[in-house]
Amino acid sequence: MEIMPKNHLLELPDGAIDHIRKLYNLDKPGRIEEAIKILEDWIQKQDHIVKKDFSKTYLEKTLISCKGSVEKSKKQIDRLCTLKTLVPKFFNKYHVKTELQHVLDLASFTPLPKVTKDFYRVIIIKVSSKDLTAEAFMQYYQYNIILTEYIKAHDYVNGFIIISDYSQVNIFDLMTKMNTVDLQQFITILMEGYGARLKGIHLLTESKAIDLFVKTMKQFLSEKIGNRIHVHPNMDALHKIVPKEILPSDFGGNEKSIEKLNEEWIQALSSEEHVEYLKMMSNACTDETRRLAGKFNEECMGMPGSFRNLSVD
Repeated sequence: MEIMPKNHLLELPDGAIDHIRKLYNLDKPGRIEEAIKILEDWIQKQDHIVKKDFSKTYLEKTLISCKGSVEKSKKQIDRLCTLKTLVPKFFNKYHVKTELQHVLDLASFTPLPKVTKDFYRVIIIKVSSKDLTAEAFMQYYQYNIILTEYIKAHDYVNGFIIISDYSQVNIFDLMTKMNTVDLQQFITILMEGYGARLKGIHLLTESKAIDLFVKTMKQFLSEKIGNRIHVHPNMDALHKIVPKEILPSDFGGNEKSIEKLNEEWIQALSSEEHVEYLKMMSNACTDETRRLAGKFNEECMGMPGSFRNLSVD
């Protein structure tokens, strides 16, 4: 049973959904429906979770990001709802063009249309401006969350490969402008709230400062994910990791340029349909006064500084 309408921004080959379901033992007749029903019943019993009507598609994708585990899916749903309540500054923007125009001139975060043979979505991050500020970083995080909500609603993949192009930015300058507490919270939102599973993180730069940057990043990641960070001095190495037919033309590939792809993404993220979807999903938060005593997620207590290390497979 295919559940995803065709989307030119997020293409999926025939059979991708069935293949991914099979990876996590969700292909047997009635298995997905059973797991979704368990999650729906559980949500209804959680007085502190405000939103009760998550779509079946949303719940299925949560199951996929949790490798078919119902218990991990419960934790992920609770975690994202809790984070929306505890750190609302990351979630309070809805319209890219009118509210985040400044950051569009500084950097791009572009999912590529085609997936790899093992159904991973490649995302290219390109920082192109030297005019970086703490405010710009926050807007960048807010933009990425708007994009992540779109991906959660419209894509169906096994995980992600991140390519970060820092070839046009001063890494030392970037690090001095970056608030590490905000960065830590942002990574937690993506990894624990949205369940982003990373096959690899590839950094493109010749800067000698990249070692310090990687060391900083590893503080907020599990050892497993930290070991998946790789640094490349040029684009040639990328072609051994991602096929040219997937990469954009300015990365030596056959796809549209990053600029053209990014323009299409900005249009989609600024659409009335997506803006209204974001507003609806803003209700997927918590009312902590209604959470059972003793059940408050202690991993979120004392924010911004007391997160445990992330452990994401």
